[in-house]
This record gives sequence, C-alpha cells and structure tokens, in this order.
Amino acid sequence: MVRILLHIEGLAILLLALYLYASNSFSWPMFFILLFAPDISALGYLADLKTGAKMYNYFHTTSVPLILIIAGLLFNSGFILAIGLIWLAHIGMDRMLGYGLKYPTRFKDTHLSRL
Repeated sequence: MVRILLHIEGLAILLLALYLYASNSFSWPMFFILLFAPDISALGYLADLKTGAKMYNYFHTTSVPLILIIAGLLFNSGFILAIGLIWLAHIGMDRMLGYGLKYPTRFKDTHLSRL
C-alpha cells in the first residue's frame, strides 16, 4: 500500500507541475527538450556507485526545483519558474514510474523499491 501511495504522490507532483507550467503559457518545446535533463546526473555512475548516487540524488530531490520555483515567483522570472517546474515534473514522473532516490549499493536500489 505504501508503494502505491508513493506512486500516486509522484503522479500528483507531475500533474501539478504540468498544470502550473501550462497555466503560465510557457514553451512546450522547451519543456520536452529539458524534461530528461536531470538524468544527465546518472553520468556520475561512470566514476563509482557512491558518486553516481550522490549526483543522481541531488538532481532528483524536490528541494532544488522548489527553491527555483520560489525564486522564480519572488523575482518574477518566468525562465527560472519554468526550469523549476520542468525539473519538478521530471521528478514527479520518475516517482510515478517507481524510480526513487538511489542508495550507493547498486543503481537499482532505490528508496521506493528495488528495480
């Protein structure tokens, strides 16, 4: 039951980010170009498991995109707000699909489940 709730939570984050992105009339080509940009962090696994997990987790935690969203709102910057929403949508999509934060043991060991 807990796993299902976490998947639903990811879906809710994705849908909220999409709604806010669309309601601000941001660029959809930019959205689709940048949607998978956080996955570049997986290149850290080329160094070793510990570095890979740290880099992946930094780019897949909601803290940083939420800070960008707040900064975009505070400074009235549509660009910063759009980047934060795209990033948050990516994280929501990953969580919805069952991809979680990584443990340094194996790439497939996540906080949501073992893939």
